[in-house]
Amino acid sequence: MKVEFTNIAGIVKQGSGALLPALVLSGVLSAGLLSGCATTGGPAPVMLPAVDVPAQAETQPVGTVNVDAADDPAIWRNSADPAASLILGTDKKAGLYVYGLDGKVRDFAAAGALNNADLREVRFADGSKRILVGASDRTDRAEPRIALFTLDGGTGKLAALGAEAFLPAGHAPAEAYGFCMGNALARDELARAYVVLKDGSVAESRLVEREGRIAADYVRLVKFATQSEGCVVDDAGKVLFVAEEDVGIWKVPLAGEALVAQPFARVGAQDGLVADVEGLAVAREDGGRAWLVASSQGDNAYALFDLSTGKPAGRFRINGGTIDGTSDTDGIEVMLGDFGPAFPEGLMVAQDGNNAPDAQNFKLLSWKSIRTALGIE
Repeated sequence: MKVEFTNIAGIVKQGSGALLPALVLSGVLSAGLLSGCATTGGPAPVMLPAVDVPAQAETQPVGTVNVDAADDPAIWRNSADPAASLILGTDKKAGLYVYGLDGKVRDFAAAGALNNADLREVRFADGSKRILVGASDRTDRAEPRIALFTLDGGTGKLAALGAEAFLPAGHAPAEAYGFCMGNALARDELARAYVVLKDGSVAESRLVEREGRIAADYVRLVKFATQSEGCVVDDAGKVLFVAEEDVGIWKVPLAGEALVAQPFARVGAQDGLVADVEGLAVAREDGGRAWLVASSQGDNAYALFDLSTGKPAGRFRINGGTIDGTSDTDGIEVMLGDFGPAFPEGLMVAQDGNNAPDAQNFKLLSWKSIRTALGIE
């Protein structure tokens, strides 16, 4: 039985870092099915096997110091000059950064508490093609919004377009948390936006041009039983993936009228995930082969899954080399293709939760290094 959730309801998250039972393969978990959570003072955290892959570069630290601040990256590939591609990263206490592949800051937009970010190249009604950036705006903890920007690929500068509310009028108080974007699914829209609310709800909205601004029109919602954050849209497959932190990863097809979640991977050694499951990214080759990459935050690792079969394809940690590794990673992003001599097959960006003595930042990895370390031909 598959269950479609349509209401926003407060569900208390189980203990952080807990290992939960396997997902019920015949349907969506409810709060009453969750049990067996680890408690404070229990066994030591699980550390599953993983190979080491060194970072090749890192960004300058975010401006907010001595606190958990950096969170989620996004990548824009400059097809005309791949080495001039850009990275965006949130400082969830202050706003949004733009970095070059050298890790240096190109721009910063002071925009409040932006948690997760994503982008798409879209065509506006006037025929212009622009880079549209969105981020979950949790500045108001009762009224979630989507902060919108355009990015100039040549200068690396952001232009703020405003922060748009998207839930229906009269909704219960809700907090924006995770965020991802997908391509348009209907005419007269620029893109689709997915905001993961703090209670586990995921709201889908159409981003449309209206009266000189971009509006977010609510479409539908899917609800998960406990706290979720990471999400990513596989545009080629028209599928949304969502990380329910202490449970696992869900697959949500976008083609139907309703959003119905299907189990994809579960927390536990069999699928190589240690709670919390955080950032998600899709790594897709031009030929169609693709992987889902997940931040296994509980053991400072990253898990790969073959997107066509759902089977685990390897685990790695960012470690070794001349640049420090990562720990407690929240957001990640991966994009395959030519990014210049340093990243000839693709680029991965991962938030580093402990960049002491400096503030948090983002680490850059070569997809070729990841592929080679995992034995992917």
